[in-house]
Amino acid sequence: MTHEPTGTRPFAAFEWMLSLRYLRARRKEGFISVIAGFSFLGILLGVATLIVVLAVMNGFRKELLDKILGLNGHLLVQPLESPLNDWAAVAERIAKVPGVTLAAPVVVGQALASSQYDSSGVLVHGIRAQDLGRLGSIAGNIRQGTLDNFDAGQGLAIGRRLAEKLSVHAGDRLTMVAPRGAVTVMGYTPRIKPYNTAAVFEIGMSEYDLGIVFMALPEAQAYFNRGETVDGIEVYTNDPDRVDEFRRQVSEAAGRPIFMIDWRQRNRTFFGALQVERNVMFLILTLILVVAALNIISGLIMLVKDKGHDIAILRTMGATQGAVMRVFLITGSSIGVVGTIAGFILGLLICTNVESIRQFLSWATGSRIFPEELYFLSHLPAQMDPAETIAVVVMALTLSFLATLYPSWRAARLDPVEALRYE
Repeated sequence: MTHEPTGTRPFAAFEWMLSLRYLRARRKEGFISVIAGFSFLGILLGVATLIVVLAVMNGFRKELLDKILGLNGHLLVQPLESPLNDWAAVAERIAKVPGVTLAAPVVVGQALASSQYDSSGVLVHGIRAQDLGRLGSIAGNIRQGTLDNFDAGQGLAIGRRLAEKLSVHAGDRLTMVAPRGAVTVMGYTPRIKPYNTAAVFEIGMSEYDLGIVFMALPEAQAYFNRGETVDGIEVYTNDPDRVDEFRRQVSEAAGRPIFMIDWRQRNRTFFGALQVERNVMFLILTLILVVAALNIISGLIMLVKDKGHDIAILRTMGATQGAVMRVFLITGSSIGVVGTIAGFILGLLICTNVESIRQFLSWATGSRIFPEELYFLSHLPAQMDPAETIAVVVMALTLSFLATLYPSWRAARLDPVEALRYE
């Protein structure tokens, strides 16, 4: 009666030695080594690409969210049943709600901004100077001019891209044309009025820098025929993600019938599209890792067939099935582990220098990569999420390990007698 040899302890030194020898190519095993090399590159590129794409998508969403919420309120309060002519008292009461950082009455209207060089359609925001000064995305990014005495003078604050398009600077004259001006017997006539360019700001979001103009609230009320009313009150909070908790308190503080829209409702389509794009990119790029794992399987199966004689000799010398299986597990897993670590380092380097890389590629190719008009932002952002990065690394390691199980099992099940029969 024969017994299975007890063998040495698991993952003994000789198992590691054999695994490393199998990873080093000999002349007759060159093709197997090529497959292992492509498996390594596949995992490296898959991990790096996943990390970079997820980081860029996270950075893109965060930058857009910060800039959108930096300009637009987290809650928009609009009147019901009667015009909002008591806006000053309502805004004051809402501003006292715990967690509300600013309640800014606004008048919004469309107009045509023109200079002697060009013209462009804009969205005019009528806002009090004190409120505009508390919007960090505007007050903290003034590139020309100043917001001092914004309420007193008939001045405008415009974005940098609009200023470049119209070829104007702080202090220059700008003509605003509104389609619904004075009422005559023939209907509405356009209202045309010149203004001074008081300040030029740069948010960094091309759509806002090109299409938003700020005007003093009293002037906007007169310009758009609003009388003593406003269109709504933009409410800013200290935590946009808790906006649902503020709804009831803001509604009670308003003390009148109101209708509220939060930032998620106002931008639902936009951020929904970003999330769908992010999920699809993740699934597509995961296929790179799957293909690399399949390469590990095919490479190991070929290695097992090529090393059948060696496996039979090891078994006759007393190596257990577990030892043989562990040898090939180490061989295949080593490719995945080293590839994953290299991919993580490469992804980290790219994420850290993504804007510099973009600028270099733009210079090298002579084309605009990540144009502002299409992607809204003036630079390419990247923000690595530790949880997502760890998930990518764990997924790559898991796929690499699973890919080695079947070839290693085949190697362990190899019958020494059959392998040596024709030797």
